[in-house]
Amino acid sequence: MTATHDLFINNERVCAPDQERFPAINPYTREAWASVPQASPAQVAGAIAAARRAFDTVWSGTTGYERARLMLRLADLLEADADRMAVMETTDNGKAIRETRGQMSFAARVYRFFAGMADKLTGATIPVDRKDAFDFTRREPMGVCVLITAWNSPISLLASKLAPALAAGNCVVVKPSEHASVTTLAFADKVREAGFPPGVVNIVTGDHRTGQALLRSGRVDRVSFTGSPGVGARIAADAGERLIPVTLELGGKSPNIIFDDADLDRAVPGALVGIFSATGQTCIAGSRLLVQRGVYGEVSGRLVERARRIRLGDPLDKRTQMGTAANEPQFRRILDAVAQGVADGATLATGGRAATGEGLARGFFIEPTIFTEVSNSMALAREEIFGPVLSIIPFDTEEEAVAIANDTRYGLASGVWTSDLSRAMRMIRAVHAGTVWVNTYRMAQAMAPFGGYRDSGFGRERGLEALDQYLQTKNVLIDFSTEERDPFAD
Repeated sequence: MTATHDLFINNERVCAPDQERFPAINPYTREAWASVPQASPAQVAGAIAAARRAFDTVWSGTTGYERARLMLRLADLLEADADRMAVMETTDNGKAIRETRGQMSFAARVYRFFAGMADKLTGATIPVDRKDAFDFTRREPMGVCVLITAWNSPISLLASKLAPALAAGNCVVVKPSEHASVTTLAFADKVREAGFPPGVVNIVTGDHRTGQALLRSGRVDRVSFTGSPGVGARIAADAGERLIPVTLELGGKSPNIIFDDADLDRAVPGALVGIFSATGQTCIAGSRLLVQRGVYGEVSGRLVERARRIRLGDPLDKRTQMGTAANEPQFRRILDAVAQGVADGATLATGGRAATGEGLARGFFIEPTIFTEVSNSMALAREEIFGPVLSIIPFDTEEEAVAIANDTRYGLASGVWTSDLSRAMRMIRAVHAGTVWVNTYRMAQAMAPFGGYRDSGFGRERGLEALDQYLQTKNVLIDFSTEERDPFAD
């Protein structure tokens, strides 16, 4: 029996008598476990109208203190229900429960961080050239924001957008991916229970038709999207025709760089976590492992040996270390990329197939896969696979490592493993990426900004910089002179 979920508009569950629906598929069992609505253009327009009405009549006049109080309550509710929400998210996208459970706590932390900023959105006083004038700025919300999230981490990605949007005083319409919508729809109950006024947060679901309707069914003031570069480009083009500003958090082909002076007892596990956590289905995956030739053989051998021992299984089992691909199309794309790597002449050191064994037959499991002797010109090293596929690339000098690292259309994340502080500082400057981790990888913090260069998108999420995406600056100049001025006087 599948659970039926409805849209969330104006603090009410919405479902038309003839509502089009689609199934949510559990990637572990390949069975439908929930029913999700395909929002109609009229329902999308209704959600935008509800958000606009709430902004104009209630939310724009709500104090930062009150917004913070509601956000803190929302964080408490999410954290209290984290176990159930994690089970739902794992069931929806196949990510191991040990990861989704942690992401619920992280999301709560993000709401608390931005709640602390809601009453601190100060402007500035501007010195001007006249002594009888006073100039200052106000930072004001954009208005109605559309937030579009991806299927790999729905609740965590939503927090990175929704928290700063609410703290800044905006109302929102949220669209999760059609491949993982259930936890976002369930999250709506917490929005209502926390006490947010009707229309402040609205949630509509569906495929690309819903996304198109969000840009065409009413005036919106900002779009924030997380997903693939191809879809991001189409959203940016659509928004550009309507002069809607966008924030894009897109893909990556991130270099994780191990120098021969690195502590390999830390670097090897770091490389392993960087690619095989979340089944490699993360934009920050360290999918290109650059290893200095002096330790290339040792690093490759240790990684292959350890990858073969990663425990696959039921994603809801706390002992499982790596779950499934999130959906069948992604499962097929990953296997196709592996086949292309073999055809291009890279050495398949381990994995490369759909995983088999007890408890794995029905799920979209892929063996942890490592290619060695990869050239940076190969598709393996240039195209984002978004799966558990690691390409190990040798290099000789620091300069060569920088050249290989930057030879990509992406620029999201990177890692540097070295015991030489001077080298670390040089690499931090030289690598073109929005994040550089030193002697660690894949560590996220609510207060640290996140975003990329080039085809990895623009704008920032989390950190104080995220607030800039949801605020606009108004300048005010007051002339307090008593002198009469007539510029047209004789």
